[in-house]
Amino acid sequence: MTTDSTGTPGAPAKRPRNRGIYLLPNLFTTAVLFSGFYAIVAATDGNFDRAGIAIFVALVCDGLDGRIARWTNTQSEFGKEFDSLSDMVAFGVAPGVAAYQWGVVRIAEYGAVWGRIGWLATFFYTACAAFRLARFNARSATADKRYFEGLPSPSGAALLAGFVWMLNDLQREGLRALVLAFVVATVAGSLMISRFPYLSGKDFNLNKRVPFALLVLIPLAFILVGSSPPEMLFGLFGLYALSGPLLWAWHRLARGRRGAAQAGAGKKK
Repeated sequence: MTTDSTGTPGAPAKRPRNRGIYLLPNLFTTAVLFSGFYAIVAATDGNFDRAGIAIFVALVCDGLDGRIARWTNTQSEFGKEFDSLSDMVAFGVAPGVAAYQWGVVRIAEYGAVWGRIGWLATFFYTACAAFRLARFNARSATADKRYFEGLPSPSGAALLAGFVWMLNDLQREGLRALVLAFVVATVAGSLMISRFPYLSGKDFNLNKRVPFALLVLIPLAFILVGSSPPEMLFGLFGLYALSGPLLWAWHRLARGRRGAAQAGAGKKK
């Protein structure tokens, strides 16, 4: 006679779940951590194109580790904490160091005040990434899964790293380019700690039918990014960064219209 794990007679015994599968999502999280570390080393050595590529590799791996954990039912508290720490290195420290190494070393030539402004701008970005990750962890249980509150840290990192990578690739120098880099760092940090809603894409179901046009746009996007990676990636994530304020304004406008319609209906009564 067989019993299940609860001791019920006659029921087939349940096989213990293979815990080795936990290795798979954590390997991708380790890849995020490694990519962030490599980006810091590359930026310190002055290889800003490699630093940018490493941060974008970290972004792809970060998008996969959570989904793999959900698909394989291997979520754990360890994985959650490990993911957050790896994100801080790859999307908080690494982009800040890359922007600092690229800009502050050059901007100091224009005076000590500019050097301090650049130092503060890059630290501000890193601090905002830490606040964003801490807030996400604290509110993840009750947050609306359809939206992120504030720009996600991987997108903020892509915005800043993509801009630095683009300027380095175009060999743009001078005070104007340096100031723009620090403005992007400040804007990216501010958007991360804002309350603007950003579409998360977590409710996207691969089993549902999608328009044929979407299947055409996916390879087209890869072709465009492959033609000029830094410019296209910065442009794509720049549009995503703008979508939060635009979505917030749209919601405010829609609420105002509903309020006006309700007030008009009340007066007619």
